[in-house]
Amino acid sequence: MAVVLARLRMPLTYLALAAIAVDAFVFDLPRWPLLALLAVAFAIYLRVGTARRAAVEVAPPVTGRWLAFNSPADRVPSHHLHAYGQTYAIDLVHDPADARRPGLAWWPLARRPADFPGFGQPVLAPADATVVRAHDAERDHWSRSSPPAMLYLVAEGMVRELLGPGRILGNHVVLDLGDGAYAALAHLRRGSVRVRPGDRVAAGQQLAACGNSGNSTEPHLHFQLMDHPSVLLAAGLPVAFDHFQVAGADQAGLPGNLEAFTAGSRRTA
Repeated sequence: MAVVLARLRMPLTYLALAAIAVDAFVFDLPRWPLLALLAVAFAIYLRVGTARRAAVEVAPPVTGRWLAFNSPADRVPSHHLHAYGQTYAIDLVHDPADARRPGLAWWPLARRPADFPGFGQPVLAPADATVVRAHDAERDHWSRSSPPAMLYLVAEGMVRELLGPGRILGNHVVLDLGDGAYAALAHLRRGSVRVRPGDRVAAGQQLAACGNSGNSTEPHLHFQLMDHPSVLLAAGLPVAFDHFQVAGADQAGLPGNLEAFTAGSRRTA
């Protein structure tokens, strides 16, 4: 059922938006069917239709010290909605111990992407895979790292939704991992994508660099697994990292929300 709902999620949402436009500007539509369509579309968009299956284990797509935001280890759907296959998505923000990462503040209203240590960090293939989509045309915008900028992000996000998923994801790569699982890596730096559709990549191979394209507050990597190469039709799939460290202790699974973790170093006995 979750897969069926995923395939219907965005078409129903667009149909509901089209119905609103027709009702507002062309002619009146029957009220109760219109309200029912809106209720069903947005319920599926936000909450209904969680895919339940064993987590797909992959390598972390980054190295070094990072913070986990919107982690499905603590909440599902992790980004408060199922749309665009994001049910189990996780955001990774580079936070090295020896460099300061700017936080939320009233001033400056926005910062250049290069002010953040994550900008330009390597983004790696999480497994052996085939590239099915690679988009590299979106600009890296200034951060949305102040309260006024966050309000702007909300309005900006609505416009991006109307313009299609490419404007939400920004520069991105989609990989076919096999066995019906696909990985999406989003908000990449413009001009950094090194692969093209049809390329075979190995686990740990650099695909691109971390950027601030698309619907993003600051340079970070948005990472998710899904059951379809198109985020418009995909159901999000559970994901687990095969190895990372928290406070020097080896772990597997996913870091919790706001938890600092280190990837790319494995303790030997």
